[in-house]
Amino acid sequence: MLKKINSSLLLLLAAMMVYNTGWAAEEVVTDTGTTSWMLTSTALVLLMVPGLAMFYGGLVRTKNVLGTMMHSFGAMVVIGVLWPMLGYALSFGPGILGGLVGWEPKYFMLQGIDDTIMSTQIPEYVFAMFQGKFAIITPALIAGAFAERVNFKGYLAFIALWSILVYSPICHWVWAADGFLFNLGAMGAIDFAGGTVVHISSGVTGLVAALFLGARRGYPRNAMSPNNLVMTLMGAGLLWVGWFGFNAGSAIASNLATARALTVTQMAAAAGAFTWMVIELVHHGKATSLGVASGILAGLVAITPAAGVVPPAGAFALGAIAAVFCYVAILLKGKLGYDDSLDAFGVHGIGGIVGALFLTFFIRPSWMADAAAKVGGTWTVWQQLGVQATAVGVTIAYAAVVSLIILFIVEKTIGLRIKENDEMSGLDHSMHGEQGYGLINPN
Repeated sequence: MLKKINSSLLLLLAAMMVYNTGWAAEEVVTDTGTTSWMLTSTALVLLMVPGLAMFYGGLVRTKNVLGTMMHSFGAMVVIGVLWPMLGYALSFGPGILGGLVGWEPKYFMLQGIDDTIMSTQIPEYVFAMFQGKFAIITPALIAGAFAERVNFKGYLAFIALWSILVYSPICHWVWAADGFLFNLGAMGAIDFAGGTVVHISSGVTGLVAALFLGARRGYPRNAMSPNNLVMTLMGAGLLWVGWFGFNAGSAIASNLATARALTVTQMAAAAGAFTWMVIELVHHGKATSLGVASGILAGLVAITPAAGVVPPAGAFALGAIAAVFCYVAILLKGKLGYDDSLDAFGVHGIGGIVGALFLTFFIRPSWMADAAAKVGGTWTVWQQLGVQATAVGVTIAYAAVVSLIILFIVEKTIGLRIKENDEMSGLDHSMHGEQGYGLINPN
């Protein structure tokens, strides 16, 4: 009898050990290597914001350098507050209002993710902060389109509303698991790191804002030369470095996909800059520093949506194609007469559209094979192009319409376009009571 009891106890203990072992095996644990890379990527993307401040700050006139750089730092502050409060919940929560946007109450102030380890084996805090940096830099990019002529208070109100009403819905459509663009077609609209979410949305909004607010006083009659191209080049360098975190970090892993994204990012940036230099040498006989910086950005913007799906040859092609399209767009700006001050639309809008559409012709065969298997038949380049065009069209239309409404509301309430006297004296003095270089009469 005693032997039977002991045997039963042993069997029970063995069963409990098997059960507990199985349960432990299913528990998601933190991958320290991936987490370390994602922490680094988060810091790299944040570094892009002061890099953008330097890039933009060097391109404006001396009297507006601080005011222009404050647009980037203002975004760091305002969106840095809004993202953990509302932005993350609106972007990555389950869809509500027919999928227009997401919402998850536990994401409010990130209160419900204190112990959460995601299936990618990183703490959800890391993912939330990584995505938050994208939310910061996107409205900061818009500021390049209306540089030198906006009220700082109105700007802060605009980017706050824009982040909630434009960025978060588009982010949800493209990157949330139940977003309609994420699930469109065989394997969704391809946007690896923000071609639609970041660049097209900001570029189109910048164009709408530039048209709504009108040109700077004196444009294009008066010369409005950059005050410090050295600072612009330093900013471009920081953006290039930070873009490795932007694109390679979007793999949310530390593996082959990460290496692929990093490699094509480097190659597209170089191809864009090289192509721009060649165009300038042929067109003007000289290669300019601003041209190199613009080419770098054109290549980086174009590869952003494609970094996870194109091979190195495709990266070269996308960088070169984007440089050509962006160069032409900037030339057309002069002929059409609108004042996209620092070419936010010309580089980010056009480059994002080129990347989102043309990536279709350079997708890895393995991705196309997976897409065909997903639909249980065939999946062609032209079908995927249709998906990409839909994503681009929806992003352009939504960003343009809602941004125009926000611009109108802010202009009629707080005021967005700066007064003539304040514009002539410069943003540094009129908006911030400071001078960037300590000059008595800055231009």
